[in-house]
Formats: sequence, structure tokens, C-alpha cells
Amino acid sequence: MTDRRRHAPATERNRDPILAILRDILPARGTVLEVASGTGEHAIHFARALPDLVFQPSDPDLDALTSIRAWAEAAKLNNVRPPLLLDASAAEWPIDRADAILCINMVHISPWEATVGLLRSSAKLLPEGGPLLLYGPYIREGVETAPSNMAFDEDLRRRNPAWGIRRLEDVITLAESLGLYPEAIHAMPANNLSLCLRRAVDPAPAQ
Repeated sequence: MTDRRRHAPATERNRDPILAILRDILPARGTVLEVASGTGEHAIHFARALPDLVFQPSDPDLDALTSIRAWAEAAKLNNVRPPLLLDASAAEWPIDRADAILCINMVHISPWEATVGLLRSSAKLLPEGGPLLLYGPYIREGVETAPSNMAFDEDLRRRNPAWGIRRLEDVITLAESLGLYPEAIHAMPANNLSLCLRRAVDPAPAQ
């Protein structure tokens, strides 16, 4: 039989550094929605390492969904749900809540509208204090951008003018306008960053 599992070379490099952050920010139990799961390798790796959490992978690409299912079937884990067909930019998502949300390497390889949708829906789905972790390259004000990231940005924009490495400050400003606030920024392998956001705690009603 044909192996339908796809491979992303960067996964082996970044999965354990990301996992280390997830161990600190994820709840002890609950559902973790991964947006833009791609090959599915991250979801399987994290689910194997964090068996008390349920991982819900998703992607807008049908070939990616096939790969995710293949990885899940091979891993035989009880805490990975069947992948959802999910377009981050859509007004409605096929899931009504998540205890945490994870998005790896989507923000720069998608139109800005996908990031807007991701943040907007995360603010709706997450409970108070629930985390959203974004991983990928960013341009930061006052910080020199690595030459490799500049070259990557140029390549992305040649491939699709709507793509490109985003300014971290733009992402944070949008997030804050929707009720998601930055908790931490972590330096990651290959000049990437992890941005941890949390949904704001609603103010207590006046007595």
C-alpha cells in the first residue's frame, strides 16, 4: 500500500522546542486545536508526549488531511481526533470550543485574512485565560531581521503577493483588539519565534 504520510523537514528541528513551551502553557487536560496542521507530524508528536490532552488537527488542504489521517492511523493514539477541514479565514469554524489553540508556520504562508480569522475565532473559542501559541518567523521593530528570513520573505512574496513574513507588532496589535494578550515571546530554532497569547479574563460584574 502507498504510504500517504507527508514529511516536513523542519518538523524534526522544531517539534521538541515547541513541545517544551507547550508543556508550560497548556492545561493539564482538555482539547488542543491545531490550525493548519500540514503534514500532521506535529500533532502526532505532541499527542504522544502529552497523553492527557486531546489533539484536534485541522487544515484547509485535502491532501494535508489525507496525510494527517495516515500519521494518526500509523501512530494508533487514542488522543488524536480525525482532522477537520478548516479554513482559518472563514467566519465560522467547524468546532465550537477549544481549551488551547496551536498554529505553526501558517501566518507567513497565507493571506493576512487568515491571521485575522485565526485571532478572531480564537478569541471566541478559547475560555478565559486559554492559550494561543503562534510559531514562525516574524519581523520585529528594532531587531535586525536575519538575512535568511529576508530571503525567505522575498521568496514567499514571489510565490504569492498575499504571503510574507508579518510584523510581530501588527499581529499583537490585532490580537489585543480582539481580546488576546501577549504573555511571552520565545526565540526558537532557525530565527523563528513562538508568541504565546491568552484570551483576556472578562471583568467581574459590578456588585
